[in-house]
Amino acid sequence: MIFDTDIFIRIQRGNQKAATLIDKETERYLSVMSYMELLQGAYNKIQHQYIKDFLSSYGFIVLPFSENIGHRAAIYIEEYGLSSGIRAGDAIIAATAIENNMPLASGNAKHFKAIKDLDLVIFKP
Repeated sequence: MIFDTDIFIRIQRGNQKAATLIDKETERYLSVMSYMELLQGAYNKIQHQYIKDFLSSYGFIVLPFSENIGHRAAIYIEEYGLSSGIRAGDAIIAATAIENNMPLASGNAKHFKAIKDLDLVIFKP
């Protein structure tokens, strides 16, 4: 399963349900977009290292950006950008899940609900 950035943020804030969601999965993935968002939200190098250590200790695999993911994400922006307000980062995360044929866990259903071919696992905190 691929986890959206919001799941990691909830864990950092002490949300036990988000931690349990990750604990239940044996195969854990995140988009390189989520990885960059997590690092961007850090205040210093210590937090960078904490994020990297957390992901490593739980066996997360960062899925790279590919030409197909970029193409699919651009299509999502064209199709859904005006009607649903999907942003580039969310389009990349959704495209990563679809291109890798994996479900996406997110607490931000409104960000992804327009994408019909996405297997969305809605997290309710």
